[in-house]
Amino acid sequence: MSTSANELRIMTYNVRVECDLSPNSWEERRLRIQKLITEQAPDIIGTQEGMFGQVKDLQALLPDYEWIGEGRDGGSQGEFMAIFYNRSRLELTEYGHFWLSDTPMMIGSKTWGNHHARMATWGRFEDRQSGKAFYLLNTHLDHQSEEARGKGARLLAAEADRFASGCPVILTGDFNAGEDSEPYRYLTGEGGFQDTWFEAASRDNETLGSFTGYTRPDGGQHRIDWILTKGEAQIIKAQIINTLIEGQFPSDHYPVTAILYI
Repeated sequence: MSTSANELRIMTYNVRVECDLSPNSWEERRLRIQKLITEQAPDIIGTQEGMFGQVKDLQALLPDYEWIGEGRDGGSQGEFMAIFYNRSRLELTEYGHFWLSDTPMMIGSKTWGNHHARMATWGRFEDRQSGKAFYLLNTHLDHQSEEARGKGARLLAAEADRFASGCPVILTGDFNAGEDSEPYRYLTGEGGFQDTWFEAASRDNETLGSFTGYTRPDGGQHRIDWILTKGEAQIIKAQIINTLIEGQFPSDHYPVTAILYI
C-alpha cells in the first residue's frame, strides 16, 4: 500500500487474548484479523495481548511478516507485545525488551501496584527502500493501576532516550487511557513525543474510539490505542480501522494506523 520509498504504514493492534466464546473465539477471529491486516498491508505492526500460540498462528497466517517478542512472564509465558514487520520492506538490526517496573531488566517484574507484569518490546529497523532507520517501541500499559500507567509512561520515554541519537522513534501501544490522562500528557509533553493522530494531514473516523468490547461500533468514548513519534517524521494520514468481517469484530479493539515519511 505504500506509494513512496520513504512512506511507511504503521499499525497498533490489540488482538485480544484467547479467551472468548463464539462468535469471538480465537479460532474464528484469527481469520478475520488475517483478512484485515492483509487488506491494510501495514509495513510494521505493534500488537498487544497475543499469547504464544496466537503469535504463532499469526505468523502462519501472515507469511510476508517476521516477528519479535517475548512473553511478559518470560520466554513463551504470558501475553506478548509482539512486533510484526514486512520482511521484504524492513530489516531488523537490533531488538530488546524491558519490563515496566523499578527493575526493568528483571523478567516478569512488577513494582507499581499492577497485578500483571507489563513490558515493552522494541526493534531497530532499516527500510530496504529508502535506507532510513527507525526504532519501534511497543507496549501495553496496565488496565487497573493509575500509578503503573503513569510510571510506565515515564520509563518508556526514558528508555526511548537511550536509543541512537537522531534516529526516529515510533511508540505504539494500548495505553488503557485517553487523551485526558496523565500518561498522555507526559508522553506528548515532557516526554517529547507527538501524537500522529493530531499531527496527521488527514484523519479517517475522527468520531470513533478504539475499544469496542465486541459490542460498540463507535469504539467507546476514548482512543486508547496510540501511535506516537519522536524525531523527524512527517505524518500523512491517521485512521481508526473500523472494518467488520462478515458482520463480526476481528478483535475487541479497532486497530489504529498512521502513514508517515521518515
